[in-house]
Amino acid sequence: MLQLTTIRQDAEGVIAALGKRQLDARPAVEALLALNEQRRHLQAETENQQAEANRLAKAIGVLFREGKASEADALKVQSAAIKERMSELAADLYRLEEQERAQLVALPNTPHVSVASGKSAEDNEVVRTWGSAPNLGEGHVPHWELTERYKLIDFERGVKITGAGFPVYTGQGARLQRALIQFFLDRNTAAGYMEVQPPHFINEASGFGTGQLPDKEGQMYHMTEDNLYAIPTAEVPVTNLLRDEIVAEADLPIKMTAYSPCFRREAGSYGKDVRGLNRLHQFDKVEIVCVEHPSKSYDRLEEMVAHVAGLLEDLGLHYRILRLCGGDMGFTSALTYDFEVWSAAQERWLEVSSVSNFETFQANRLMLRYRSTEDQKPHLAHTLNGSALALPRVVAALLENNQGPEGIVIPEVLRPYTGFDRITA
Repeated sequence: MLQLTTIRQDAEGVIAALGKRQLDARPAVEALLALNEQRRHLQAETENQQAEANRLAKAIGVLFREGKASEADALKVQSAAIKERMSELAADLYRLEEQERAQLVALPNTPHVSVASGKSAEDNEVVRTWGSAPNLGEGHVPHWELTERYKLIDFERGVKITGAGFPVYTGQGARLQRALIQFFLDRNTAAGYMEVQPPHFINEASGFGTGQLPDKEGQMYHMTEDNLYAIPTAEVPVTNLLRDEIVAEADLPIKMTAYSPCFRREAGSYGKDVRGLNRLHQFDKVEIVCVEHPSKSYDRLEEMVAHVAGLLEDLGLHYRILRLCGGDMGFTSALTYDFEVWSAAQERWLEVSSVSNFETFQANRLMLRYRSTEDQKPHLAHTLNGSALALPRVVAALLENNQGPEGIVIPEVLRPYTGFDRITA
């Protein structure tokens, strides 16, 4: 959530920044400022009425002590009128505060100055490419055929048990999943991220805190009886660990990593681009989350990007990094880098990670602050997160890019975890 003080101080700057998202924010910003002006006016009147009520209360007490009951009763009539007016003001203030909050919550984060204006993924900037596309020769097939050939994933039984998008991993496929999760967690903890095991369901306050609610409720699975949501990513419960807390500045950065299944309805997804592992309703992912001092958060973002790049390089996957344009960024992000790996059999790029800095946007919703050692006051922290990594498309690329006549070669770094160096029939 944007800070209201920032909008009041630089409304034109906020409108211009949100323009990078192809959003005309002027009507919303002007409506918000009008509501804020009304609320501030009523707040001032409320304070004046309260001061007058306090003055009358003291005067009434003095008059009663002096035996001037009739004069005191006259002031009591005035006091009653003021209390009635204050009751009306309180109702009006509550209504305006709710309207003001609704307007504020609906505004997305302002993009970082380095973010380019753009409408869609076609306008994203490629900032780095690593490796080269493997030459598979003749006879190569996409991963959904490989998983059937080597009995790695049973998509049909997943449909029978639950529905499309809920695969069943079997045999060496299940072992590969477990190996990747452990490999990612080990590398993340070695880089200083504390491992946590969060709940897989969240309440509304948690969904609001990280920005999934009210923006993405249609993309989450909702348990109506208990009013809980299945998590779309471990980012949500892990970041919410520090909701409504003030941490010491000396404790920053706070770095955490977590594995979790992720649940996404992916409403409206269809076609060839969702075959196999390309788009699922349930999938595994390892996440990294960081709470950082505002002056250091962009250095931390670059460090997180380098860390994710290192994971992909260790796996030998040809990848590229994109800086997302304003029109393709998520609602809460100030700056996002996407990682895509090359799928040799499908001959296209597959997204496997997004690494983002949210600046104070999430922290303001979470009331996540740090206490400054300089002024001893609480200030909003910056939050960041990234996938390190999402498994489905990593698995798809590993299977497709490493296939050959003698099976599928396992990257060397994974062999201590899988216990085998090749997938064979």
